[in-house]
Order: sequence, then structure tokens, then C-alpha cells
Amino acid sequence: MIATKIIADIVQDKSGIATQIPVVLTDEGVLESVTDYVLSLHLNGTSLSTINKHIQSIILLIEFMDANHSMFSNPEELFAVFVRRLYSGTVGDDGLDPSGLYWIPATTGAVSRHIGHLTSFTNWMADKGLGKEFNILQSATRHEERIQYAAWFRRNRNDFLGHIKDKSISNTVKRARSIKGRTPLAKTDDDAIAFPAKRFEEFYMQGIGGAKDPRVALRDKLILLLIQGAGFRISEALLLWVTDVFEDPNDPDSAIVRIYNEIDGKAPEDWKSRKGIKTRKAYLQEKFGRLPRQEMLGTQHLGWKSKVVDHKDGYLEARFFPTEYGRVFMTLWRQYLVYRASIECHHPYAFISFDSRYLGNPYTKNAFNQSYASGLRRIGLEPNKALGYDPHGHRHRYGRELTDARIDPLIRKKCLHHKSLESQTVYTMPSSQQVSNALSSASEQLKLGSDQPRLGSLFDWKTLAEHGFEDIDPDGFFTGKNPRLGKQ
Repeated sequence: MIATKIIADIVQDKSGIATQIPVVLTDEGVLESVTDYVLSLHLNGTSLSTINKHIQSIILLIEFMDANHSMFSNPEELFAVFVRRLYSGTVGDDGLDPSGLYWIPATTGAVSRHIGHLTSFTNWMADKGLGKEFNILQSATRHEERIQYAAWFRRNRNDFLGHIKDKSISNTVKRARSIKGRTPLAKTDDDAIAFPAKRFEEFYMQGIGGAKDPRVALRDKLILLLIQGAGFRISEALLLWVTDVFEDPNDPDSAIVRIYNEIDGKAPEDWKSRKGIKTRKAYLQEKFGRLPRQEMLGTQHLGWKSKVVDHKDGYLEARFFPTEYGRVFMTLWRQYLVYRASIECHHPYAFISFDSRYLGNPYTKNAFNQSYASGLRRIGLEPNKALGYDPHGHRHRYGRELTDARIDPLIRKKCLHHKSLESQTVYTMPSSQQVSNALSSASEQLKLGSDQPRLGSLFDWKTLAEHGFEDIDPDGFFTGKNPRLGKQ
């Protein structure tokens, strides 16, 4: 073992309160510089998934420097070869790797991310004055010193992670990275892969609904209604508390569902702590001795991606579409609460495990994914993200349904809890199936002798063009609401 990621409880003061974060463990112990860096990311609200990616990049650099400590006398060459090996991998055509790294080639995007993460890390170390010069290229050196050397080189030599400055040209005119990584393939705002609409009823009734345990079937149906009928992300749906489903005052048979941010959201029933704090984080601490799941690691962790909320109390409200989903949800919710209330739970989460090994524990994302896959197999399907057979495909289906129903973009933004209108571009672009249908229709019309196939029934080109085409017309000469070189 050169370096690996582990989960650690870090205590920083006499309160004894621990911060649970991932750290890097080597055969020489935990790397303190990396731990301090991760604590700074955690303090700034960086997500767990992003922190893990930073750690992965740091581990790669440590492993490469350790495997090649006597190979390079020139640091520029070492760092340049490091990037080349990220692209090429380290396994030869004969299947052997004398370095012992056995890296497989990384994608262009992944290499760019590694460079960005290492830039951020070495910048932070240099700013903290932690960088030191060592003769590490010709001798075996401690892992901590290798990391500090990279930061020193970043600060003093503008290494492969930094900027090269051409003294003959103004700094404001020319700045370039010495090794910035290859340009990744541009991505189009293509089809948001949605769960196929024609398979949803069968999946709902016989797939998810076909579980032997009726409690499991009810629970997973409710979750499915939240992600397909209200467009929630699966991590948001699993954050639902039992206190946050209400009868709609305008229609008692329909449900009002609110998903609260567990850190800043307001606690239920006007609760406040002994010190007057009203947040859900304080509520979880005092009532249940728990951390918010956003701050937990391991299988209990649930992310929070939304940058906006629907109310100052810190919640996202379900906007069921079609609206009948709200009535179905309320009917199933009343049945589910009977099962939920029969099991002793020391937490407020609505969705719990009915597995005898974890009975009453909060339902995890991994457990739902397994149940979801089992539901697909009951109707002869296999999990396949590329075909939409994936939990997130239901959010895409929700977005597509709103778009196909010609719901106003501002209302779609509200329903999807997007911060900007640009976020829903993926739902407004023509899907792959629509493109295929349009070409098929045009081909048929050509066969009939029509010189100008009519595609207006399939595409509203004027509306599409108003969005502009940044990839082929970035300056808006021909597209956009006010094209510079004439009307559409």
C-alpha cells in the first residue's frame, strides 16, 4: 500500500466534537497536509463527492512520485510524464508494468479534472507556506515531503499546474498553462435520457409494485412518484421526514410534500433548541443525536444539489405533474404510515428499511438502487443508464413531460428547482427520438416527390433558434432573439 483513502473522525478542540471526513493514509501514517486541505474544503461546503475526487488526484500524484523517485532529475519532465501517463496508462503492450502502478488510460475529461484538483491543492499549500524544496527526484523521500515539494515547485517555478508568464508580453494579454491537458470533446445539449414513458406503468405496477413485502412495494412506489411525478433527485426524495407531508387544503385527497435542507431548513412544529436555534441540524442533534445526512459519510450520506429553495424555511415543494400523481401519493402515504408507525425508529425519516438486518434504519440510496434493479428485472429489463433505466431517468422524464406539455419555461424552472433557465436546456433540445422521427418523416416526403418536406409539425425551429447555438454561432449572427446579420 502506497496511499489509500479512509474515513476519519477529526477532533480539533476540547469540545470533543468530531468532523468526519475522508483522509489519505500511507505506510507512514495520515498525511496531515491533505487532512488540513480536506477540512478547508469541508468548511467551504464542498460536496463529499468532490472532496473524494480531490483525494483521488492527490493519491495518483503520490503514487507516481513514489514509483519514479529515481527516474527524473528535472521536475518539469517528471510532472509532464505524470500527465502523459494519466492519458496513456502505465501498462505496456505486453501487459506488464515495471512501475507497479497498473494505471489504465484516463479520459481527457478525467485528466483535466486531475490537473484542476492538483492545481487547487498545490495553490492552497503554497498559500499556507507549506511548500519546501527537497532533493526528492534522486532519492526515496517521505510522502509528506513529496507533497510539499510539489507545492514548493508550484509557487517558485510555475510548474505544470501553474501559469507560464512570457515577460515580453503583458500578463493581461497572454497567460497559458505549461501543461493544461488536452481539449476534451465538446458536449452538445443532447437528449436528457428519460425513463421510457411506455414502460412506466408496467414498472410501477409490476416492477416496483411486484415486491413480495407489501411494505417495500408501498415505500418504493412513493419514492418513484416523487422522482417521476415531481422530478426530485433520489437523494432529495430519501430526505423526506414523516412531518413533511400534508393534505392540500384545496384538495384534501391530494398531497403537499416538502423536502427540507437538513442543515439550514427550519425544524418542524416551531421547535427550537435550548439556545433558541431553529434549524433542522440542531433538531437532529438534540432530539436524535444525529448529524444531517448531508454531513454523514458512508452509505447513510445523501447529497443536496439544489441551489435554490421554494421558501425561506428552506424546503423544496413537490409540483406533481400530471396532478393526479398528488392524489395517488396521498392514498399510498396514508397506507404507508401504518407500517412506518408500527416500527420503532430513532430518526424522523419517512422511508425506512424493512430488511430484518437493518429494520427501522433510514433507507439508503444503495438499498433503493438494489430494489430498483430488482423491480426492473421483474418486468424483463436490466438497469441501463444509457436507455433511461436508472433512477435519475425519472427526473428527466418529468422534465420532458413538462416540456412536451408546453409548460412555460419559468414554471418549468420552478418545478425542477433550477437556479437558471439555462439548466433546463437539456429538456428543451429535441430528443434523439424526435430527430430520428423528423428525418424519417422527411425521407418519406422525399419519396413522395415533395421538394420541401414540412417539418414544422415536429419542430418549432423559430423557438429553438431563439435559444442560440453557442457551438456554431457563438456571436449570434444568425440565431438568438435579435440576430446581428438578419432575421431568421
